[in-house]
Amino acid sequence: MASQGVNAGAGTGQTSSAPYLPTTWALGGLNKRHIDLPITCILLVCYIGSAVTHMTILQLNRKRGHKFLFNGALFGFSMSRIVTCTLRIASICIPRNARLGIAAAIFIAAGVLIIFIINVMWSIRIVRSLHPHFGWHPAVGIAMKVLYVTIGLTLAAVIVATVQSFYTLDTSIRHVDRSLQLYGQTFLAVVSCAPIIILAIAFAIPRRSAPEKFGAGRLRTKVIVLLVGTTLVSMGAWYRCGTSWQTPVPRTQPMPVYFHKAAFYCFIFVNEILTSYLYAIMRVDLRFWIPNGAKGPGDYESCSSVAAVGSLSGSNEEAALEKEGQGVNAQEV
Repeated sequence: MASQGVNAGAGTGQTSSAPYLPTTWALGGLNKRHIDLPITCILLVCYIGSAVTHMTILQLNRKRGHKFLFNGALFGFSMSRIVTCTLRIASICIPRNARLGIAAAIFIAAGVLIIFIINVMWSIRIVRSLHPHFGWHPAVGIAMKVLYVTIGLTLAAVIVATVQSFYTLDTSIRHVDRSLQLYGQTFLAVVSCAPIIILAIAFAIPRRSAPEKFGAGRLRTKVIVLLVGTTLVSMGAWYRCGTSWQTPVPRTQPMPVYFHKAAFYCFIFVNEILTSYLYAIMRVDLRFWIPNGAKGPGDYESCSSVAAVGSLSGSNEEAALEKEGQGVNAQEV
């Protein structure tokens, strides 16, 4: 995280008091007002649009009794990115304020975790559709809880290490901080692509019966939407991880090409925006919805969630999804 946009200051010299300005190149290079400020403002507008979209879908669904809290989570992700962009704008306008740069860097790495967790939860729903007896096994639920706790502890450790690295000049402490940061980046990168691994294993294992239906639309479409979204955000996670593992380069030397601004904005912010809008456009609130109280094999079928948009099959099911989407859009207008 220390190499993710902590660009406070325009010089390479060290400050005399904490927090100490970075002396090595960071992801995105030094902030330049005529470049970074307009780009960040555009990103801010995009995230505001994402927040409004997901909150609108959430409220419209709530009014008709359709509970899908993931839109609320995506709204939370969008809000965290609004804070990120706001902090980046402030740090660009006040380049010598290291605290703003540190806060922005922490939000850059932490905000996307919401999408990571959402993708993992949706992949488990697909597993339970394909392999109900395995997917609903208590061990799977325990494993998911352990994963969520581990993510939380990892995030906390990395945030502490990142902040501490800017408040000490002790090389041994900084070495420990960097080790924690590298662990965190690697772990979160693996988590980001976990749905791809989970789905690959699920489809490789022979099924005992036909998949249990849940939500609206074909299972194939659900898988494609999830894989596309996972691929987009995991590209950013692995890019952050890969650049973090590179040997730190002092600012007295030319900036490495892998820290270029274009890569920084495209792999992280643009990919996330595409994912957020993809989930809104593809109506994940209908596709990945499951009945309240589903606790075991057969619960998807016994209280089919497809009833929310019409119990149809094949191409007609997709037509029902489209019709429902048009109905919600009409309410929005």
